[in-house]
Amino acid sequence: MISDALLEYAASHSSPELPILEKLNHETHLSQVYPQMLAGSTQGTFLRFVSEMMKPERVLEIGTFTGYSAICLASGMPPSGVLHTLEVNPEQEEIIRRYIWESGMEKQIFLHLGEAKTIIPTFNEVWDLVYIDADKPNYLDYYNLVFDQVRPGGFILADNALWDGKVVKSLANPDRDTLGIIQFNEFVQRDVRVDNLLLPFRDGMMVVQKR
Repeated sequence: MISDALLEYAASHSSPELPILEKLNHETHLSQVYPQMLAGSTQGTFLRFVSEMMKPERVLEIGTFTGYSAICLASGMPPSGVLHTLEVNPEQEEIIRRYIWESGMEKQIFLHLGEAKTIIPTFNEVWDLVYIDADKPNYLDYYNLVFDQVRPGGFILADNALWDGKVVKSLANPDRDTLGIIQFNEFVQRDVRVDNLLLPFRDGMMVVQKR
């Protein structure tokens, strides 16, 4: 894994957070039990850049947390773009909706509360971009659920694909999260329907393009 010193160097040589994201970052660290789940500045900028390069019209995010990555992704969409974001924890609704409103993107970002496995099949959409950052044991299930809805040439991004280095450790009995990430990575690597690149960026970002 990249050292903390290199991560700090990278952050200091990257564009700073947008003011709304800096505010959300600060509140997340003050109010949440696990603030490290936040995408953060460098990853958020990466997501915004991906969105700006793709100009996606339809984006699906699985795992909202406090809304940081949703705002990053939506910031790169064209004015006609729409992002649907799924969050299982109803206690997050207030902070998510408040920051969506403060970002001025309430007509582009739509929050759905509930189980992603239940919600995803209800969409009648063709996704340009899907971002997965939710419960790790279900990564492969989410991938399979969304795959047919992704357009040819579209992308699926999956965060935490290196899972703090646990994917390469010899664990006799890996926990469910680690096993979920390993199974997801191995499936994607064997999937002849896609091209993929696992970036050693932050905690690992699996980039998948549907052929």
